[in-house]
Amino acid sequence: MDGMHDLGGKQGFGKIRYPDTPHQETWEPAIRAIWTLSVRNGTFNMDEYRHAIERMEPVHYLAAPYYERTLTAVASLLVEKGVVTAGELAARAGGAFPLSRPIGPGRQAALEQHFAIGDKVRVKNEFTSGHTRMPGYIRGKSGVVVGIAAPTPFPDAHGHALPARMEPTYDVRFRSEELWPDSSDQALVHVGVFQSYLEKAD
Repeated sequence: MDGMHDLGGKQGFGKIRYPDTPHQETWEPAIRAIWTLSVRNGTFNMDEYRHAIERMEPVHYLAAPYYERTLTAVASLLVEKGVVTAGELAARAGGAFPLSRPIGPGRQAALEQHFAIGDKVRVKNEFTSGHTRMPGYIRGKSGVVVGIAAPTPFPDAHGHALPARMEPTYDVRFRSEELWPDSSDQALVHVGVFQSYLEKAD
């Protein structure tokens, strides 16, 4: 989805600030442990977690540090999965507890196709309101397949708790001037792109 979470390749957001220590607050290791346990025991999957962050209110997303985004996503998913209620969270927090916006529909994988190393491919110029692992800056752009990774669940379905077909990601090599015409130095950019996002290019 095109939202505040999809900032890759965009300019104007300033220098990335790194914390002095991995955990600046005492609650941060706790929420990281809850997140890890929830994924391991199957309460939610990584694509659902990513999509819960994407669904945060944009103003909240921009103002929140890393672990607050994790907290918001985990809390939202635990409410949606029936593990805890929004009322219980508010009672523990002593006031309103911000949650991510409601989840929308996902989508299934495209018709199965295969690409080989050396194939010239184009990223489909598609927009979806749901979860996707297609970075916005490669949409509609062409590159060359230089590697193939093991299949994983198609995220546009997996992020919505739908049955997800396993499909490979392709290491696609793009030229920087193809991605950002007239605004970048010459370089090669590699992106792992799911099979369903690609089509053959001439």
